[in-house]
Amino acid sequence: MSRKLWVAQAVAAGLLTGGIACVTVTPAWANTPVPVAIATGGSTEPSADPAVLAKAAAAEAARNYVKTLAMSGMPAEIRASAWNALRNYRGDAAIAEWLAPGGGYDYAKKRLRDTRVRNKSFCERVVRTHTKEFSPAVHDAAARALKGTDADRAAFVKTGYAEAQQRDRATHEADEQHKLKVAAEDRDYVRTLAETDPGEQVRVAAQWALRPGATDADIAEFYGYGWATGGTLDLESHRMRTADAERMRHHTLSGLIEQAQAAEAAVNGAADAAKARAEAERAWEAVAEHAGAAQQAWLAEQAAAAAQAENWKEIAKTAREAADGIRKNIADPAQANGDTWAGEQAEAAKTAGFWREMYDRARAAEDRVKG
Repeated sequence: MSRKLWVAQAVAAGLLTGGIACVTVTPAWANTPVPVAIATGGSTEPSADPAVLAKAAAAEAARNYVKTLAMSGMPAEIRASAWNALRNYRGDAAIAEWLAPGGGYDYAKKRLRDTRVRNKSFCERVVRTHTKEFSPAVHDAAARALKGTDADRAAFVKTGYAEAQQRDRATHEADEQHKLKVAAEDRDYVRTLAETDPGEQVRVAAQWALRPGATDADIAEFYGYGWATGGTLDLESHRMRTADAERMRHHTLSGLIEQAQAAEAAVNGAADAAKARAEAERAWEAVAEHAGAAQQAWLAEQAAAAAQAENWKEIAKTAREAADGIRKNIADPAQANGDTWAGEQAEAAKTAGFWREMYDRARAAEDRVKG
C-alpha cells in the first residue's frame, strides 16, 4: 500500500470522527460583557414562581454552554459563531435559535465540510502532532502551508505531506548514529494498543503501523507522530459528539419546561382540575426524565474522560522512563493529551451537576403540582 493512502486515511479519519484540529484563539472583544435578555412588562424583582425559576435556570445554562463552546478547543467556525450568538442583542432568544436544529450551530458545522476548511484543519493537526525533532520536514512544510494560500494547503494535503514524510524517513535511515531502533517489545506494545487502547483512532493508527508489509520505520513513525495523531482525532471526536448531543439536550429542555409551565398554569380554572393536574404532573415528569438521562450520559462521559486522562498520563510516565528508546517521542504529546482529558473530565462533572440540579427542580415541581 502506498504512503499516499496514509494521507487519505488520516484525512478520512478526521472527517469521519468530525475531528477538526484548531488552536484556541479567543477574540480580543470576547471578555467584554455580552447582552443578557431583560424581562419586560413586570417587576424587576426575581420571580418566586418555581416554574419561572426553572425556565430561567435553563436559559442561563444554555447561555453558559454556548459560552463554553466559544472558549473551547472546538473548530474556529463553531467558536466564532457561538461568540456571535452570545453578543446578539436579542439575548436568550438568539441563544435558543443558535441551539435549535437548523440554527447557528448546525450552520457552523456545515462550514466544516468545506474543502478549504478541511485542508486548513489537516495542516493545523499536522503541525501539532508532527514535532520538529522527529518530523522536521513534515512540520516545516505544514507550517508553510498554513501561512500560505488555499492552493498551498490543498497541495500539501494532496502530495506535500507524503513527500515530506519520505524526506524525513530518508533522513532517519541515513543517520546511522541516530537511526531509530525498534525493539521487539516496542512492536508488541503497538500490537496491544491496536487491540485495547480506549481511543478508536489510536487503535486505527496502531493497526496501520502493523499492516501487512509494514516495516520498523512504520513502528517508529507510530511512536513519532501516529500515536499522537490518533489521540488528537479521538479528542476531537469526543468534543464534537458531546457538543452535538448537549446542544440538542438544551433545546429539548427549553421546550419541555415551556410545556410544563403552560400545563401547570392551566390547572387553575380548568373544567376538569384533576385531569389538568395529572397533565401537569406528566409534563414535569418528562422534564425530570430528560434531565436524569442527561445527567447519566454526562456521568458516563466523565468516567470515559477520566480513563483517557489516566491512560495518557501513564503513557507519558512510561515514555519518560524509556528515554533511550523510540517511545520517548510520545512523552510530551501524551502529557498534553492527559492534561486535556483531565479538563474534559472536570467539564463533564460540572455539566452532570447542572442536569442533576434540573432533575431536582423538575421533581420538586411535580410534587408541588400533586399538592
